[in-house]
Amino acid sequence: MKKHRILIVDDEVGVTRLLKLNLEATQRFEVKVVNDPREAVEIAVGFRPALILLDIMMPGLDGGEVAEQMQARPSLNDVPIVFLTAVARKDEVKERGGVIGGRPFIAKPVDMPELLARIEEHLAK
Repeated sequence: MKKHRILIVDDEVGVTRLLKLNLEATQRFEVKVVNDPREAVEIAVGFRPALILLDIMMPGLDGGEVAEQMQARPSLNDVPIVFLTAVARKDEVKERGGVIGGRPFIAKPVDMPELLARIEEHLAK
């Protein structure tokens, strides 16, 4: 079975380590982690992920800026991006149908069943 490639971009090492372990435990994903948002675009170009999990609030370069840079690249502009945020509460995300500003969002701390469902939903498109 071919594994889907997931790129996680988040400056919090603990968060990325936990997400990577949980996603890889399903044996359905190959996961690459980037903790420095300034490296995210180049790593994404080389890794060619099927989906990107992108933190919003990061030092130096926020998730919105990283997403814009990624979508400016022809090889990445059709890769779905799901934002991770500690700013919105789970109930806020739920009220908005998991979409804020036209983009899918998941509130932190991440609920793994919810995350897996959102990943599957976007990979099926």
